[in-house]
Order: sequence, then C-alpha cells, then structure tokens
Amino acid sequence: MPRVDSASSASVPDLAAGGLVVVDKPGGMTSHDVVSRLRRILRTRKVGHAGTLDPMATGVLVCGVDRGTKLLGHLALDTKAYAATIRLGASTTTDDAEGEVLAESPVDVSDEAMAAGIATLTGDIMQVPSSVSAVKIDGQRAYARVRAGEDVVIPARPVTVSEFTLLERRGADLDVVVSCTSGTYVRALARDLGAGLGVGGHLTALRRTRVGPFDLTHARTLEQLEADPALSLDLAGAVATAFPRRDVDASAAVDVGHGKRLAAAGLPGTYGVFAPDGRVLALMADAGELAKPVVVLAPAGS
Repeated sequence: MPRVDSASSASVPDLAAGGLVVVDKPGGMTSHDVVSRLRRILRTRKVGHAGTLDPMATGVLVCGVDRGTKLLGHLALDTKAYAATIRLGASTTTDDAEGEVLAESPVDVSDEAMAAGIATLTGDIMQVPSSVSAVKIDGQRAYARVRAGEDVVIPARPVTVSEFTLLERRGADLDVVVSCTSGTYVRALARDLGAGLGVGGHLTALRRTRVGPFDLTHARTLEQLEADPALSLDLAGAVATAFPRRDVDASAAVDVGHGKRLAAAGLPGTYGVFAPDGRVLALMADAGELAKPVVVLAPAGS
C-alpha cells in the first residue's frame, strides 16, 4: 500500500524494490539539488543520479531510488541528445551565458560559411572541454582550479557528434539540435563554431532531450512529482529498458539469487536476468563459458 506522509496529502509509493525516476530538470538547479528535492518528495534518503547536468541546463536527469541506485553505475548512458541555442558574436569565460564576455564582434556570416562551420564540428572530432567543466586535471575538477585562480589547460579528447543540425537562425542566435557521445560539451561546440567563423560564440540555452534510452517521454517535472510521487520505471521496467533481457527458469533463478554463475547466454555486454514471474534478479555478463553476476538486485528468497 502507498505510504502517506502526515505533512502532505500526496501518497508516496512503496519504493522498497526501487527503480528510476527520470526528472525534467529545471534551470537554476544543480543535479545534487534535484536529488535533495527527490529525497523529500519520496521520503527516502537513498536517491542518486547519473549523468550530471549543469545548473543552466534543463531536461532529462536519470535518478535511481532505493534499490534502483544499484543500476546507476551500469547504465549505458553513452549517447545523448540536446536542443540548444548558440549566440554568435561574443565569447565568454565559461563558453556560456553565465560567464563574463571576453570579446565581441559583428556577426556577418553567410549561410554557406555557417553550414561549413557546423560540418567541421560533426562526426569524429577532437574537442577541448571548457575550462570550467567537470573534467579532472591531476585529480581535481577543472572548474575548481579555475575558481582558485589557476590557468587551466585541458588536452583535446576524441568525441563523436553524430548530429549537429541548425533548425533556425534568428539574427545572431542559432537554434540547433545535437546528438553526441558522452563527454561531449555542447558549450564547447558553441565556442568552437564561433571561433571557426571568426566572430566568437557561446551557449545561451541547453535542454537535454535524451540520455541513453531515456528521453522526455519518461520524464516528469519536480512539480508533477510533488503532486503525484511515483517512479518513472520500477526496477524490472528500468532493466528491461536499459539492458538486453535474459529469462531463466525457477532453478536458475534461485542460483542467481545466491550470486551463483550460470552458463553464458551469448548476449553482448551487461544484461538483465529475469525470473519466471517477471522479477528482475540481477545484472550479469558473460565471461567465457559462464555468466557472472555484475550486481544482484533480488536477494535469494525474495
């Protein structure tokens, strides 16, 4: 039965088995702020998040609740999609609208030059992350070093931008969509596009529309969650969405619940193992002729 907190008329679901809550993060909040809010809404301390979003960004933030936190380090969130607005004609200290303007320039860029500039930043590229990014340099976050007054030089690294499409040009503002691998910085794309065009550029708006298999159709705002606290996906639904599926018989289900190995399934990477009654038992991965548990989700006898 749902729990009802005396401080709120909204019922709180039974979260013992856990799962995922996909939040449509508002601007102005850190990912940690969202986790803190979810802890209050769902009346549980066991909440974590995967795939940090900057405070200015909005959109998809995947959070694990109770037993669902065990999934966070194993989710394949290596592809992401964004809707963004880039402003040409000014570069900033942070490569976005929250930084100080370093230089300004008139924007006199042809459509052909724009298309060529975008093309050079599409595909497999080498990208230098923003100096105020969360990239670690000698064990310390780059943004922390910048705040301490250090000059930070971050080496370029390979990323893949599978889509960088201009939807609309509104004067100096460009509305774009970007699909990319994890570790790609959209504000660095804004910076590099402006630099390549010789006019400077920075990011003014960013909305993450998808991370891995989770998109805005799974997401709810914090206000919606306040009014109706609920998981986006229970544990079984989350695993079925994010991993290949392996169904086992009752005998094998008991073995999995005890952390034992099974015969290999021939599935790539990590996959979910399900009991005959539909419960998700574990994440496993083949290792030669055997499958070994990556994380057991349902204890034996549950």
